[in-house]
Formats: sequence, C-alpha cells, structure tokens
Amino acid sequence: MSNLVAIVGRPNVGKSTLFNRLTQTRQAIVDDEAGTTRDRQYGKCEWGEAQFSIVDTGGWVVNSDDVFEEEIRKQVVIAIEEADVILFLVDIKTGITDLDLAVADILRRAKTPVVLVANKMDTFELQYAAAEFYSLGLGDPMTISSANGTGTGDLLDLVVSKLPKQTQVVLEDDIPRFAVVGRPNVGKSSIVNAFIGEDRNIVTDIAGTTRDSVYTRYDKFGFDFYLVDTAGIRKKNKVEDDLEFYSVMRSIRAIENSDVCILMLDATRGIESQDMNIVSLVVKNQKGLVVVVNKWDLIEDRCAKVMKNYEDAIRSRLAPFTDFPIIFTSAISKQRILKVLECAKETYMHKTARVSTAKLNAEMLPLIEAYPPPSMKGKYIKIKYCTQLQGPSIPSFVFFANLPQYVKDPYKRFLENKIREKWNFSGTPINIFIRQK
Repeated sequence: MSNLVAIVGRPNVGKSTLFNRLTQTRQAIVDDEAGTTRDRQYGKCEWGEAQFSIVDTGGWVVNSDDVFEEEIRKQVVIAIEEADVILFLVDIKTGITDLDLAVADILRRAKTPVVLVANKMDTFELQYAAAEFYSLGLGDPMTISSANGTGTGDLLDLVVSKLPKQTQVVLEDDIPRFAVVGRPNVGKSSIVNAFIGEDRNIVTDIAGTTRDSVYTRYDKFGFDFYLVDTAGIRKKNKVEDDLEFYSVMRSIRAIENSDVCILMLDATRGIESQDMNIVSLVVKNQKGLVVVVNKWDLIEDRCAKVMKNYEDAIRSRLAPFTDFPIIFTSAISKQRILKVLECAKETYMHKTARVSTAKLNAEMLPLIEAYPPPSMKGKYIKIKYCTQLQGPSIPSFVFFANLPQYVKDPYKRFLENKIREKWNFSGTPINIFIRQK
C-alpha cells in the first residue's frame, strides 16, 4: 500500500508549484493570484525506491477572512486524519501571517509527522529569513524554492524518512482484489452490504496494512475475491468536514490496494467532476475499471434508449479511456448486482491476459503496413516487430521502430484501438510503448 503526503498552507504560498515539481507534471494551474487552485489535485511522486501519492489541498474561498480560515481548517483537519506526512508550506518572503498561525496551531496537536517548508527561497540570501518560522513550534524549517527546484531533493529525502515502513498482508496472489469507490451518497455501503448479504459464515476479515484497510474474503455464488474495504466504504462515525475531499483521499487508499475498481455513480445525478478525478486515479494507478450506475430504480423512464444515452454520456466524459463495462443497478433491490461481480471478474481476467507474440505480429503488422505512422521531417517511420511485455500490472505492448521519437500519441491511440478490436481488453487501461528497433 502506498503512502499519502498532503500539502497544506494558506493561499499563494506555492502549493501548486511544489505539487507540479514533485509529480513532474504541469497538472496544477499556477498563477500569482491567490486562490487559483479551485479543484484538489492528486498525483504520484517517486524518489529513489520510494513511491507515494501526493495531494494539493489548495481551495477557493470567498467572502471574509473568517470563512477563509474555516475552509483551511477543514482541509488541514482532514489531511491530518488521512495523510502519513504533512508538508506545511509558508512564504519566506511574506513571513508569518495570522493564517499561518491558525494552521500551525492545529498541526502542533497532530500526531501526523509535519514538515515545515519555507518556500520561495529564490536567492540564497533569503534563507536567513527562515529563522522566524521557528516560532511556529514545528521544528526546523526546510528552505526550498519550488519554482526553480532548490532544496526539493533534501525535502524529498526528509519526507521519505518520515513515511511509515510498509508492512504486507499475506494474501493469496491468485485471488483478485476489488474496491468499491465513488462520491459520498452514491450507494457504496449499500452495494457492499448487498454483496456480503446476511450469510456471514463464509466471510472472513483479514487485518489490513494500515488503520483504515480491511480485506474481506468473499466466496459464494461461484466468486472468490477480496473486497478492499476502507473507512470510506465502512460507515464513518460523523464527518462534518469537506465530504468530497475526504472521499477522494479515502478513494486513493482503496484504489491503490485493488486490482479492479468498481466506480459507483448516482443515476439521478449522472457523472460529475469528482467522478472524473477518481477515474483518472484509477488509470494513473493502472487498475481495472467497472462503472456501476446505481439507483436505477429511481429513474422513471428506464427504456433501452435512455440507458444507451446514459452510456454514451459517461463514455464521452471519460474519454479517451472508453472501453469499460457499464452496469445499471439498484443496490436496494439487488438488481443486477451479480452482473457487477461478473464484470469485475472478467475485467481482472482481461487485465492479466496475454497475447502471444506470433499472433500479435500476424494481426498488427499488416495493419501498420496499410496505415503507417505519418512521416516526420521527410523521414518515413517503419515498425517491424511488436510484443507484449511481461511483468506490468496492465497489458503493455512495445512496438520497435526505426524512429520512435517521431511516433506521436494519436498513432499510439490508433494502435491501442486496433488491439482492443482484435482482443478483448475491456475495463483495463493499455500501455503502448515505441522503442528503437
């Protein structure tokens, strides 16, 4: 199970810039205007042999400073409960503000390890100004510049040293792990209860790797799998903070522990931006996907045409990854819940399927010859051989070309689509690599 690191702090201290630096992306929008980050960002960071998820908790708040402070407090409280390490960002140029003091007051009481990061040290002369942050009572401030990368290597070394050591649960390797994820109030708990039912004697709980993960062995109706259950799926005592943010932090845990993710949608609300965030996490983590439209019994007109329109809308919102099963269910009436398990099992089989090199070349090379990659700079690209890689968690194919650097993403999607036409990889992402022959 991977660890979770949260970046917290008041607006305009460089949280999004640091997020982009650590994830090596430009995923988060960066601007000098405070409050630019309106949607939470989620990514993965690798440093040495360590790998962890990272969350940028920047938010958009208006009205007064009191509302500002309350919103930051909510996010910090959730981050303390969910994250393994917290990066508390402050601005070395501005110094300590009232909002910094409010956040620090919460973090001092936390049991979660906190790293105080003094950002915007764009010149070495500014490092001496970091001394005032000792008054926050959070230990030695790390001086960095997320804009130019100064000090970020030392910061990552410190973060990795504070991450909890990974412990493994002994699970049977050949049994798939399914996770039910989604926004609050879409019926996750209801469908989990419908899966398990009342006959508890064939269900055993295995303690998870952390305080919030439980593997439930499900063995009936011809199925045998682990249900990856988190506190996000189990009933939370009382959550008064930002439910949307809370659910995604829990979803990160569930997704990373699973082989196939069952994404629950609310038929009465359709697909929303938070669902798209969760799907992007599934694809980034290379997991299988089954989409379940729950509460279908509440839709008045449930004809095939309406169902088809729902499917088309979902696939268009989640493009370019569109090859996944969609099931319309009602967890309350248990309509089609066994179909959900069947699709999850099939997706797991597709995720672990292999195509022989001979068959792959026999099918793909004639297609490539008929529709070669477009020439670049007057040079023609030739692909003469392809094979499926062993080892990756999802189907991964490598094509050997004379000029791999000229093969662009549209042609890679063409190759992926042709592979999906020839072989059934429904529900699982596919990796396409172009290498020097």
